[in-house]
Amino acid sequence: MARIKPRGLFSFAFHVSLLFLSSPLSCLAVLIAACCSENQQPPAPLPPPPINRIGPVVDLNYSAYEGLRLPNGVNAFLGLRYAAPPLGQLRWRAPAEPPRTQQLQQAKQFQPVCLGIGTAYPDPGHDEDCLFANVWAPTDAGRHSKLPVWVFIPGGGYVSLTNANWNGAEVVEKSGHSIVFVNFNYRVGLWGFLASERVRADGDLNTGLLDQRMLMTWVKTHIASFGGDPDHVVIHGASAGAGSVALHMVAYGGRNDGLFVGAMAESLFFPAQPFVAELEYQFDRVADQTGCSTTTEQISCLRGQDAAVLQAANHAQPFPGRSEPPSPLFYFTPCIDGSFLYDLPYRLFRAGRFVRGIPFLSGTTTDEGTVFATDASSPADVARFLANNYPRLTPNDTAAVLARYPPQQLPALPRHRPWFPTASRAYGEATFVCPSVNVLDTLLHHTITTTPGLLFSYRYDVLDDENVAAGLGVPHIFEAAAVFGPDNIGPPGAARASYRTYNAAVVPLLMAYWLSFVRALDPSPHRLPGSPAWGPWTTSGGDGETRSRLLLETGGRASMEVVPTDELDRCAFWLRLGDTLEQKKKR
Repeated sequence: MARIKPRGLFSFAFHVSLLFLSSPLSCLAVLIAACCSENQQPPAPLPPPPINRIGPVVDLNYSAYEGLRLPNGVNAFLGLRYAAPPLGQLRWRAPAEPPRTQQLQQAKQFQPVCLGIGTAYPDPGHDEDCLFANVWAPTDAGRHSKLPVWVFIPGGGYVSLTNANWNGAEVVEKSGHSIVFVNFNYRVGLWGFLASERVRADGDLNTGLLDQRMLMTWVKTHIASFGGDPDHVVIHGASAGAGSVALHMVAYGGRNDGLFVGAMAESLFFPAQPFVAELEYQFDRVADQTGCSTTTEQISCLRGQDAAVLQAANHAQPFPGRSEPPSPLFYFTPCIDGSFLYDLPYRLFRAGRFVRGIPFLSGTTTDEGTVFATDASSPADVARFLANNYPRLTPNDTAAVLARYPPQQLPALPRHRPWFPTASRAYGEATFVCPSVNVLDTLLHHTITTTPGLLFSYRYDVLDDENVAAGLGVPHIFEAAAVFGPDNIGPPGAARASYRTYNAAVVPLLMAYWLSFVRALDPSPHRLPGSPAWGPWTTSGGDGETRSRLLLETGGRASMEVVPTDELDRCAFWLRLGDTLEQKKKR
C-alpha cells in the first residue's frame, strides 16, 4: 500500500466530530443528523463535506489495522501485534512471527502490558499475551516519506514495564510532523528472564531481549508502511530500556544487523547480569513453587501450568547467601548466555565488540539512587543494602564503598536517616551514573581517532519542590516528562506540577534536543532557538582532555559543564569492581 489512507464514507447527511483526551487515548463520536423536510420547501444548505467513518488503515501483509486520526495531524495505531502470543509451547522461546488475519483489526486502544513481578493475576491491564507495539505517524505520511524513526524501549528493571504505553503523539507533532514514533511491550520478570541450562536445552534464554530484537526487525520490515525510513532508526530507552540499548550495541559480539543508526540511553541501567550457571537456583525455586520440581520434564511442566500458577512464582527472593530481608530490587535480569550476550557488557565494550560508528547520547539525573536506596541509619545498613543487590560484594568491597561516600561530605536529605545519602549516592552511581560514564569513555577510547563528535552526555538537575521536600532531589528518570511532555508519560498527574509552572520551559528545550538527535543524529542542529549547542563528551584545552556534558537546570536553563574529577575517579572505582558486580569481567 503506497500510503496510509482511511476507507469508507458517511452516507447522506452525517458527519462525525472526534474529541480526543490525553493518555490513554480515547475518542467519542458525535453524530449530527441534517434534518430533511418532508414537504417541497427549498432544500436546506449543503452539510459539510462527508468525513470518513473509520480511521486510517495500514496493511502489514499479515494483518490490516485501523487506527485513530488525531486532531493534531497524527495517526495513532495502538496494540499492533509484532509477534505471536508467547503462550503455552511458546513460553521461554524466541518470539515467533505474528499470526495472519483476514479481517480488518482494530488498533484504537492500548493492549495489556506484560506481567511483571508482583502484578496481580488476573489483571485487566496486564497479561501473558502482551507482545504489542504502538505507532504514531504524521497523518499525511506515506510509504515513500522516509521519515526518521524513534523507537522507545520502556524500562522497569527487567522485572516490570513501568514506562509502557507512553503517548507519542506530542513528540510527532512537535517534530513538525517529521518523525515516526514507536513503543512496545516485551516479556519481563520470570516470563522474560528465567535462566537455566534446562531452558536453553528446550527453549531460549533472554527472551525479553529477543522480544526487543524482534520488534526492531518488525520495524525494519514494516515501518515504511507508516511513512518511516527503515534505514534511519534511533533506539532510545529509559532505565532498563537504556540498559537494553547498551546490550543491543554489544549483542552477538557487536554484530551490526542494520537495525539502528543511533542510540540514546536515559539512565543507563547495569544491575548484576550473571552467567547461566549462577542462576540454576532461580529455576529450581520456580519449579518447586509451581509443582514442577519432581518431574524430569520440568520445562514442559512449566509450559503446561496455568498463567496464574506461574505468576504466583514471579516474585523477588533473596539471592543465595543473602537471607536477610529485603529481597533484591531486581531479581530477574539478563544473563550471559554466550549467544545474545557473549560476555559481561563492560568486557564487550572494552574489547571493541560493539556496533561501530553509532552516535550515542547518554545521561542521568543528579540523584539517581534516591528512589531505590534503603533509608540507612548506619554503615551496616548501607553495606547490607548493597550486598543484597550485588551479592558478590565482599566486606572489604563494601568498606571501600563507604570510604568513598562518607555522609559528612554529602548533603543531608529531608525525611531520611543520616546514612541514606551514602546509600543512595553509592547505589545511584554504581547502577546508573557510572555505567553511563564508563560506557561513554570506552566508546571514546575506540572512536576518538576515527569518528569524533558522536558521543553526547547530560546531567539533569531540574529541581521540583515536591521532590526536594520528599528528600529525593532530582530522582531517577525525572527528565522523562520533559522528553515526552508531562501529559504523556502515564496516568493523569504522573508528572510533577512544576512542569506546568516554573519548570515549563524545560519541556520544549529537552524535547527539541531529543528530536534533533532522532532527526540528525546530533542534539544540536534542530535545538530550540536560543538554546546552547550541545557539545561532545570530550573536549581539549590548556589543561588537557576533559569530559563535558550538557547541564539542564531548574527553569529551563542549559549550559555545558565539565564532569568533576572526583566523579570520574569514583566511576573508575566502580569499573574496577565491575567483575564483582557482574557488569564486566577481569582481564
